[in-house]
Amino acid sequence: MAELVLNTNTLPEPLFRLIKAEKVKVNEVNGEIRLTPIVSTAKGCPLRGMCADGRLSSYAFMERKQAEKELEN
Repeated sequence: MAELVLNTNTLPEPLFRLIKAEKVKVNEVNGEIRLTPIVSTAKGCPLRGMCADGRLSSYAFMERKQAEKELEN
């Protein structure tokens, strides 16, 4: 079974118009090709941003926020 992810803009125009997602998962099972839209849940997620790259742990982030609160008071 082969599987890969493609951007929908690389698909032929008739398929591109049918699929509303930015990416599709393509897999082959028993000679049948399946295109499955990949719906991204990351858009608008309030938890992404400064901490998304993993360089700042949640514990360090909370310590920083607490220090900022203490400075404000």
